[in-house]
Amino acid sequence: MIGRIHKRVMSSLSVPQDKTDGCELPEELRRYYLDTMGIQVWDELYPEAMPMDVQQEVSAVVEIPAQQEAPQDNPPAIEAQTDASTCNWQELESLVQQCTKCKLQVTRSQAIFGSGNQNARLLVVGEAPKQDEDAQAEAFVGEAGDLLTAMLKAIDLPREEVYITNIVKCYSPDKRDPLTAEIEICNTYLRRQIELIQPKVIYAVGAMASQALLASEESISLLRERQHNFEGIPLIASFHPAYLLRKPSEKRKAWQDLLQVKKLLTE
Repeated sequence: MIGRIHKRVMSSLSVPQDKTDGCELPEELRRYYLDTMGIQVWDELYPEAMPMDVQQEVSAVVEIPAQQEAPQDNPPAIEAQTDASTCNWQELESLVQQCTKCKLQVTRSQAIFGSGNQNARLLVVGEAPKQDEDAQAEAFVGEAGDLLTAMLKAIDLPREEVYITNIVKCYSPDKRDPLTAEIEICNTYLRRQIELIQPKVIYAVGAMASQALLASEESISLLRERQHNFEGIPLIASFHPAYLLRKPSEKRKAWQDLLQVKKLLTE
């Protein structure tokens, strides 16, 4: 609309003569030269040069913008929690799921954080997720998981009342034992889980889990023969359920270990 008004103003001007008497240029002549040179002239700055009907039309459409308040500084962004030692449960699980500190991030479907009662009296710690655990996003499933569930029931502990996790949170497709570097990376996550749960007893199943928690190189056969202590928490080392499926003759020893766990829980 402003463009239309501008045309009307210019059409109302007479074509000036190409001469002056040395005095200040009349406003119409000055505006004509400016327009000829392609210099835009804002009509609202020169209302006296417009015809009266155009001035009224301009005043009806030109609005003076209201003064706006200066924008307030944006609040500082909340940084994602990166220190496992100070995480709550939700932050810790998110940290584990997003972890890219080792090559297992490439082979996993997802990190297997753990499951169960976060206020459990008993914490079960295994070695590393297997393929079925990776697929189902839960620690200790399949035949080994079924055997563990039966073992817990044998000492009057429903699986739902304990917390179950692994020392390494991600699956390795080549079915190898966890590397020392991988255990060390996940150790910070496991330690924070233990701090948050504050279990009465830790039940470590398998040589890798027992050795990692106890910082020991002794065999599982030797470690399971005595009670241990993990930062003030009683720890019982025992055979992994997957090993017991391969060697059922060792189930009797595993039962003895479970009785130790039950005794500690009832003290």
